[in-house]
Amino acid sequence: MGKIKIIVVDDEAIVLDSCRRVLEAEGFEVFLAASVGEAIRVIEGQAFSTPLLRLLLLDVKMPVHDGMHLLKHVNEQWPGLPVIVMSGYPTTETLKVAKDLGAVAFIAKPFTPDELLEAVKAVIQEGERH
Repeated sequence: MGKIKIIVVDDEAIVLDSCRRVLEAEGFEVFLAASVGEAIRVIEGQAFSTPLLRLLLLDVKMPVHDGMHLLKHVNEQWPGLPVIVMSGYPTTETLKVAKDLGAVAFIAKPFTPDELLEAVKAVIQEGERH
C-alpha cells in the first residue's frame, strides 16, 4: 500500500507548516489547503482519486467559508472520508455541530505534535477496522 494521504485545511500558514512537518516525519503524504475552495480542489484532484486510505484535518474558523461548510460538502460528495476537526474555540456547540456533520474526531488548538499524531493514528486505526 502507498503512503496514507492527509489533507490539512487551515488559514494559518504556521499551522499548515507545523502539521506538514509532523505528519511527513511519520511517513504520511501531506497536502495543504489554506481555504475551503482550495481544499475542494485538492480533494477533487488526482491525489485523492485512488482508493488509498485518506484523511482530512480541518480547521473550523476560516474566512469566506468555515470548516463546517467544508465538512458538510465532504459528507455529501465523499461520504466515508474521515475528518478530524481542529479548533482554538472548542465550544460544546462547535463539537456537537462537527459531530452531527460527520467529524470522527476533534483536536483543540494549540496542540502538540504528539496530540496530533495520536488523533491521526487513532482515526486511521479505526478506519482499518471497518
